[in-house]
Amino acid sequence: MKHKATVSILILLNFLFFSDFAFAEAPKALGIEKDSTESTLKVNEDLLKVLPFKDTRDFKNATKGFIDKGNNVIKDASGKVIYSTEEYSFMQDLKAKAPDTVNPSLWRQMKLVNLTGLFKVQEHIYQIRNFDLSNLTIIEGKTGLIIMDPLVSAETAKAALDLYYKHRPHTPVKAVIYSHSHVDHFGGVRGIVDEADVKNGKVKIYAPEGFMANAIAENVMAGNAMSRRASYMYGNVLPKDLKGNIGAGLGVTTSAGTVTVIAPTNIIKEDWEDHVIDGLHFTFQLAPDTEAPSEMHYYIKEYHALCLAENVTHTMHNLYTLRGAKVRDSKGWAKYIDEAIVKWGDESDVIFSPHHWPTWGSKDIKELMSVQRDTYKYMHDQVLNLANQGYTMDEIGDMIRMPKSLDSNWASHGYYGSLSHNARAVYNFYLGYFDGNPAHLHKLPPEPAAKKYVSYMGGAANVIKQAKADYKKGEYRWVAQVLSHVVFADPKNKEAKNLLADTLEQLGYVAEAGPWRNFYLSGARELRAGVKIAPTPNTASPDIVRNMPIPMMLDFMAVRLDAKKATGKKIKIGFNFTDVNELYTLFLEHSTLNNRIGIDDDVETTITTTRAVLNDILMGKTTIEKALKSGTIKVKGTKGKFKELQSMLIDFKLWFNLVTP
Repeated sequence: MKHKATVSILILLNFLFFSDFAFAEAPKALGIEKDSTESTLKVNEDLLKVLPFKDTRDFKNATKGFIDKGNNVIKDASGKVIYSTEEYSFMQDLKAKAPDTVNPSLWRQMKLVNLTGLFKVQEHIYQIRNFDLSNLTIIEGKTGLIIMDPLVSAETAKAALDLYYKHRPHTPVKAVIYSHSHVDHFGGVRGIVDEADVKNGKVKIYAPEGFMANAIAENVMAGNAMSRRASYMYGNVLPKDLKGNIGAGLGVTTSAGTVTVIAPTNIIKEDWEDHVIDGLHFTFQLAPDTEAPSEMHYYIKEYHALCLAENVTHTMHNLYTLRGAKVRDSKGWAKYIDEAIVKWGDESDVIFSPHHWPTWGSKDIKELMSVQRDTYKYMHDQVLNLANQGYTMDEIGDMIRMPKSLDSNWASHGYYGSLSHNARAVYNFYLGYFDGNPAHLHKLPPEPAAKKYVSYMGGAANVIKQAKADYKKGEYRWVAQVLSHVVFADPKNKEAKNLLADTLEQLGYVAEAGPWRNFYLSGARELRAGVKIAPTPNTASPDIVRNMPIPMMLDFMAVRLDAKKATGKKIKIGFNFTDVNELYTLFLEHSTLNNRIGIDDDVETTITTTRAVLNDILMGKTTIEKALKSGTIKVKGTKGKFKELQSMLIDFKLWFNLVTP
């Protein structure tokens, strides 16, 4: 018989050890970045001729309602700068032409995204933009404020709210809305509200169903790999200049302050739920498994104002994010937008989002929504059309093109996602990574395959010679592909690494997607200078640790298990957390670590403690040894079993190689 326990469903921004966003201070420039080649210049010049640069509506909308730039060099309590748009001052001239080293379409987008400060959306709705990766939206209710998506960090959220209060009445925050379960939409909540006010009912927090679980699920088990790749995606290892990091397409960059969370008080569980929040009538629409696993839209009746969260912005978003995550449902994404068009398209005077700038007027609103809907639906349908004709994932990623009617609209361009990698994502969503060719079923891994490729090609010197010729022709995609084999076959080949770096650099200069540019340029720097360890934040804040589900901790222990060290071992340990009345069994067998609710009768060891003590251990306030000595951890049965299990766990190193073996 097992002891039963109720498992609390808590929330974690990320998980204890690693962050979804690899915040880092950009290293100093190496001084060896190259200029654009003639081939690169031609690609970018041709874009100026074919893209609709005469359409300037976005510039009008992005600057509309501007009030005050504010002080956007934001520091933490110790005086350390955690966010500053001054680092991107080279993009603040809206009339500046695109430099030779930036795709002109991406340059246009980043000038718009770089607009900073307090903006009036309409009467009683304000936004603070570019105080973090996302926008802070403030809705004035009957007696106070309703705040949507309070940024990544408490410091940036507070600075944003302070800027609002500088120009508007100092009324209290009555409610917070988390539109979805990504870090940049709730991490700064303690910068704007006090948890005591939430607990006593003065402040309500609204979130979509599944928010609690999904805020952690995407980033925990593969979090170390995600964080390493995120350091490329957000360009954290790049200098902020015209040959480096100019932003990420969705926003400029992420803050590096104190990440916080307060659990929601009100969960939206049904479509079209109506709630009166501080005297305003909100209608909510659930949109699960779109841009986030847990996401929702809402409409404010009194203000005729619509927010479709991150599902309608001024970019083609990610169906698959390059940092790594589960593929998103493009068909469902389009369906939820269409439902919103039918429900609210004719009634809305303004549509705003937690990224980018608003759009006004029913005609332009419906155009934006329709274009965004059809962008995701077109990719979905055409990928499956091509897949059902027998084309493979990589073939489709290279074949697919947007129709002119979508390509002529800026919001369909892939500044954050991209048509190529999103198309491959749709294929993967339905068919997985295997293309059906048995020759690809069990390929050699990169390093041994590279050595074979180079040998078959007549050796590294011959490959480099031909690659140099193709580099001069501007055939950068092929040169990068073939030189990667040389580097993986012999990572000490400096000539190959330098030529590959030059090639990736040129690919970065023409990339329209911010993450693609950052990946290419980050790879180039790493090939030239090696892996440079940069500072990353400690996401194990008291808030995060306190809200981390115990089952998630135990599951993550299983991910860290070294199967070889566990060979032939059998261990069974019970845990009794007396303050939260939660019981678990952790058991090792067949080099596999499992856990279940309750304590089995045949455990070898039972560890009795409190969740509070566990929190203190995880936050470094105490140690297991000290807790045993003080009696706050008690062990019954065979001693030393947990220590034995700990010896089989490995710690993941963040800064592993990406462009070299």
